[in-house]
Amino acid sequence: MNLPDDTPVYVISIAAQLSGLHPQTLRTYDRMGLVSPGRTSGRGRRYSMRDIVMLREIQRLSQEEGVNLAGIQKILELQNANEELHAEMKRLRRMVEELGNELESTRAVAARLAQLRGESRGGDLVPIRQAGVVIWRQQESGG
Repeated sequence: MNLPDDTPVYVISIAAQLSGLHPQTLRTYDRMGLVSPGRTSGRGRRYSMRDIVMLREIQRLSQEEGVNLAGIQKILELQNANEELHAEMKRLRRMVEELGNELESTRAVAARLAQLRGESRGGDLVPIRQAGVVIWRQQESGG
């Protein structure tokens, strides 16, 4: 049985052993919001493997890099914000690509319509986007 890394399964004593930290330290980190374990119906903490990895990283930053807990909290906030921005950028890139494809398709349709109707009738067909749908309107020629 393979559980996802974010499944809260470890009680605080096991999480403390796996992370190399004292259970009281885990409680402190929880109160500070550095690591937020899942909770049972009785409010007991349950840590996931992702939480354990985060606890180890907090310990590394503190012990090896000499970063205080306020600094670690800021680092974690910035990492989360960075991940959110990357996800948003990825979503926007997909949207730009979809819109580019739609524009290319619309231009092809416009060219074909112009070819079919001939250029002599005056005014061009102009694509207009309304509520996510492209409609065509006759644009009067100036003259």
